[in-house]
Amino acid sequence: MSAPTLQSFQDQVSELLLRHRSLLDVLSKYGQTNASVNRSVVKAVTECGCIELNAKKQFYAEDVDMEQAKQDLKSHLSGELCEHCKEIVTAELGKNLFYMSALCNLLEISMDDVVANESSKCSTLGYFNLS
Repeated sequence: MSAPTLQSFQDQVSELLLRHRSLLDVLSKYGQTNASVNRSVVKAVTECGCIELNAKKQFYAEDVDMEQAKQDLKSHLSGELCEHCKEIVTAELGKNLFYMSALCNLLEISMDDVVANESSKCSTLGYFNLS
C-alpha cells in the first residue's frame, strides 16, 4: 500500500467532516488543535521531562557565513521525546493537520499547492525567507 498523498488525505477529510462544516467551526477547531499541540510539547517538558528547554538570547556575528550561523544558533532544546510523549505530540499534530485540511477544503485550496508554493518560495528566497 502506498503512502497517502496530501490530496488523498484532503479528500478523506472532506468525506469525514460532517459536524464542523462551518468556516467558523473549522477555524475554532484548528486553533484549538494548535493549542493542543503546544500543550503536548509543554507537558513533555514540565511533566515528563524527556525534553528540556534552556532559552536565552541568541548572539551571532553578522559577518559569519550562514553555515557558521546555523551552527552557532541553538534550538534551546535538549533531550528527545520519549515514545509516550512522541505518540501524544504526533496524535495532536495529526488532529491539527486534519483541521488544516478541512480549512483548505472549505476555501478550495489544495494542500499540495500550499506545499509546492512554500517550497518554491524557500528555494527562491533561500535564507532570506525568514518568516
